[in-house]
Amino acid sequence: MSDEHAGDSGDDSRPNSDARPIVYDLAPNCTADDVETDAYYHAVVNGVVEYGIFVDISDSVSGLIHESNLSADYEVGDRLVVRLESVRENGDIAFAEDTPDDYRTLTVDHEPTITPISSLSVGESVTVEGVVTQIKQTGGPTVFRIADDSGIVAAAAFEEAGVRAFPEVDLDDVVRMAGTVEDHEGTRQLEVDGLTVLDDETAADARQRIDAALDERAEPEPVEPLVEWAAFEKLRDDLEDVARLLRRTVLEGRPIRVRHHADGDGMCASVPVQLALERLITETHDDPDAPRHLFKRLPSKAPFYEMEDVTRDLNFALEGRARHGQRLPFLLMLDNGSTEEDVPAYENLAHYDVPIAVVDHHHPDPEAVNHLLDAHVNPYLHDEDYRITTGMMCVELARMIHPDVTDELRHVPAVAGLSDRSKAEVMDNYIALAEDEGYDREQLLDVGEALDYAAHWLRYNDGASIVNDVLNVGCDDEKRHRELVEFLSTRAERDVDRQLEAAEPHLEHERLDSGANLYRIDLDKWAHRFTYPAPGKTTGKLHDRKVQETGEPVITIGYGPDFAVLRSDGVRLDIPRMVAELNEEVVGGGVSGGGHLVVGSIKFVSGMRQEVIDSLVEKMAEADIDEELSTTA
Repeated sequence: MSDEHAGDSGDDSRPNSDARPIVYDLAPNCTADDVETDAYYHAVVNGVVEYGIFVDISDSVSGLIHESNLSADYEVGDRLVVRLESVRENGDIAFAEDTPDDYRTLTVDHEPTITPISSLSVGESVTVEGVVTQIKQTGGPTVFRIADDSGIVAAAAFEEAGVRAFPEVDLDDVVRMAGTVEDHEGTRQLEVDGLTVLDDETAADARQRIDAALDERAEPEPVEPLVEWAAFEKLRDDLEDVARLLRRTVLEGRPIRVRHHADGDGMCASVPVQLALERLITETHDDPDAPRHLFKRLPSKAPFYEMEDVTRDLNFALEGRARHGQRLPFLLMLDNGSTEEDVPAYENLAHYDVPIAVVDHHHPDPEAVNHLLDAHVNPYLHDEDYRITTGMMCVELARMIHPDVTDELRHVPAVAGLSDRSKAEVMDNYIALAEDEGYDREQLLDVGEALDYAAHWLRYNDGASIVNDVLNVGCDDEKRHRELVEFLSTRAERDVDRQLEAAEPHLEHERLDSGANLYRIDLDKWAHRFTYPAPGKTTGKLHDRKVQETGEPVITIGYGPDFAVLRSDGVRLDIPRMVAELNEEVVGGGVSGGGHLVVGSIKFVSGMRQEVIDSLVEKMAEADIDEELSTTA
């Protein structure tokens, strides 16, 4: 606002100068909300009638000065000072010609009443204030999505067909929009009459207010864990941090992209989180298609974020920004993403400031990845281990995001634990929870087998509907779920038996000095290729069979031209450490990989396969026997 002196200015140094009467000069966009009775205003004559004159004090505030309140004759365009006498119930305003002595002028900008987005009603003329989260140019209007501290709304502004309206507006600008709320295909949409990008100071205040409110709304829901487990409590604060980030991301209208390991535990982790986030998105956005536009889940075959995957994800995100005016997504990595092998992919995303969070239970390389992550949850960071599976963690994460999903998830931690052979001391508690939902141990194993089988054939597709039906999360037909699990698990068992029948006669056996049994097989020669089960699963099934047959410590290596899959039972291998040592010791081997203490995989150059396998066996021969890692103990 600005002051200018009018009338008899007198001596400005006198102590009572600020007590002079004020005559307000209203900005053109001021409304009746900006005026009050008995206040003085600068006015312009807009009409002369027999009984007086009509004057404007802004573009939308006009009234009559009756001839009895006039001291002179006026013509259209003449300026004068008036006093507002009254505002009648029908909105008519009466003025009097009245110029106070020795007044000062105060300019008034219009401060509209800001309507929270959550309170918008069809038919109202409103002004909203918020952050631009999307700018999409259609063949007709430009559609902005605006987020304030209460919700998100689409706002359509029309310049001409296919032409960008308000081209000065960018993503993340803080704006004030005025318009009428209309019904657009069953959802509220603001038809924009005017838009203003707020200046630095005003925008900063608005952003601070919105941020504070979103932080409060993003707080995770206070839920009690499904089972009491001291080891798990160490991770609770970290999981709450991720839940807070994800809830805030939804409230801001930013897309979320989930990458997960394509196995039973990976799907037990990702599907509950997907269910919770999609429900939160539905509650936050008027657009019924918002979950489809703002959430994407994709499996990763490798136990790390491959450059092929990140390149696809980044290209998809950049196309979404160009075509749909979206922000770049928040990336959530589940059941992978903790190791040095993920660094190149993360560094690629860092060029675009894509935020990343990881929930994983593979042995991590925190020094390599943590500076590239916004959040990292891993039991190894709290002196725990892989027995806390990612599926177990993500069921609790999903409940922190949206507690209403709890009743659909009670059986999932047991499926995750059995799929990943968890030795957690609370597995019986998880299985008991599942039994209360109608699943016995064999049925839970069948669900895990069906998930693995589906994941194999889905390859790089998320298979949302079929995976939800198999896991019975977000499934609307219990009978279909049971029949599908029986069909897929039976097919999986048939294919496993066929694979083992071909491969088992070719297992090579030797007794290590430690007393452990070592089995190895060239899967490239002695197993069916490009079918179920894949090399990792084939090795695991052969390994399980020998563990049951011998009842003794067993190590199994299944290898191909440039890879090896490792399993152990009752032997503490520490596969991540072995991989690091092999990479240094086998010169030219190009060894990489990782895993847990008892399961892992490595890659190497094919010409050095024999040297790598020989060195690996030497290290395995030195590994300690550990009954705590035995499934038969």
